[in-house]
Amino acid sequence: MYKTLQTEVRNALCVAILLTFVGCADQQTVSQPQAAAFQQTLPQAGPEPADAKGILLRMANYLAKAQAFTVNLRDSYDAVQASGEKIEFAATRKLTVSRPNDLRVEREENDGKKSIVLYDGKDITIFSPSDNVYAQTAKAGGIDEAVKYFLKDLNMRLPLAVLLVSQLPAELERRTESLDYVEKTSIYGQAAHHLAGRTATVDYQIWIAEGAQPLPLRVVLTYKLAEGQPQFRAQFSDWNLTPQINDAQFAFTPPEGAKKIAFLAQLPNVVPGASEHPAKRGEKK
Repeated sequence: MYKTLQTEVRNALCVAILLTFVGCADQQTVSQPQAAAFQQTLPQAGPEPADAKGILLRMANYLAKAQAFTVNLRDSYDAVQASGEKIEFAATRKLTVSRPNDLRVEREENDGKKSIVLYDGKDITIFSPSDNVYAQTAKAGGIDEAVKYFLKDLNMRLPLAVLLVSQLPAELERRTESLDYVEKTSIYGQAAHHLAGRTATVDYQIWIAEGAQPLPLRVVLTYKLAEGQPQFRAQFSDWNLTPQINDAQFAFTPPEGAKKIAFLAQLPNVVPGASEHPAKRGEKK
């Protein structure tokens, strides 16, 4: 029985069951031509640089310019126990991005628990099929604004969220304090550049594919200020920059019997005094 790093997400979906809202606003999808998927073209990466910063920004600009993409991730993270022991937990995710308004993140933990994050240009929704509960809040402005709101205002977790935003190049430049070229290597049989960078709070390693499509293949994050310096690791596969996208992928219709609950960060606005008794952290799994 070990504690995980997912307590905030689970609390947001489960601890507020008794605060169920009545009803749900009608869903309206953002207008997007169905044929758009077939008109997408690959972004142009430009010449391949030789220096670490050039390689990193080439990847960032390439991904930021992608009109749409899907990718699968296999990620794992350390949960540091009270004893100092590190226990690894893992999950799989599928990301679907259609700029500027649509985002879908499907996640399944190793124990089978599933969750879905949806954004359609108007509403952010998190749904837990296992518990048949969901939280939803309005947020206009596109993917960039939604991701920022999700992380900073709702205090939710979304690993590697920076890779989803169109401001990726500027964010990497702003946050990275040092960057080194480690080696040219091969990962999954594909030639890749291995880079190592440091920010104020995180040390990161990233493997970027060599060639015309400089996409990330693997990422390792070390949270150097956190107790025990836990790591998060992600492996990317099945990149598709010309996916078939339709509005239904981002719309949410509550299943029969689904309960609508509050995001944990919104509880003080729902029940006066809720912030005085925050949910316990470090629950056991």
